[in-house]
Amino acid sequence: MRTPGNKTILLILGALTALLIAGCGGGGGDETETTVPTVEEPAALTKDELITQGDGICAEVNAAVGALSNSETPETTPGETTEKVANLYIGMIERLQDLGAPEGEEADYAKFMEAGEELAKVEGEAKTAAENEDTAALEETGQEAAAALEGFQSQAAIYGFEDCSAEPSAPATSGGPATGGEEVAPEEGGVEVEPEYEEPAPEEEIVPEEEVAPETGGAGGGPEAPEPAPETGGESGGVGPG
Repeated sequence: MRTPGNKTILLILGALTALLIAGCGGGGGDETETTVPTVEEPAALTKDELITQGDGICAEVNAAVGALSNSETPETTPGETTEKVANLYIGMIERLQDLGAPEGEEADYAKFMEAGEELAKVEGEAKTAAENEDTAALEETGQEAAAALEGFQSQAAIYGFEDCSAEPSAPATSGGPATGGEEVAPEEGGVEVEPEYEEPAPEEEIVPEEEVAPETGGAGGGPEAPEPAPETGGESGGVGPG
């Protein structure tokens, strides 16, 4: 059996190289034909739209923070409440940032968001102090968080927000039925309805036969008894002198 010579091997290698070059060239042509689809960015919100959506976010957080304050018990530690409140405020600022700056209001909106970012930063520090159970740091960050929240609310009011500039409060849904129940209770037990039933009671006690009995007895025995006495006395006295 003869082995292929050097020339034969070179010819085979040359043919393979030509095939590889041709294949690469064809692939390159296909790549140039592909196009990348363009992604359209959502249109910026107007100031009114931003305020409406932003106030909706702040209203939810204010209600949640207010509910946490009302649900505190002697067993609740300051760290637990601080951590939950921090998560709520940090999430609120992130959601407000996702709304983007309104069209044509970037400069004014930037001041509001700076205050929001400061609030999120301080709340993050308070959360860390709560997780580490660092009492000294928790007290310090608590004071800073209160000041940052006040600054955020002030900038929100300047920009035109209502709920974002308001203090946290208990949710209106849970507060409504509770107060409604308290209002109905006084109306039903209303001390005004009960006296109406108490007043007729003494009137019915005055009507009983016990009171009629003394009236009939007094009319029959009392007045008639004294009248015969003077009459008999007068007759005996008249006969005597005559």
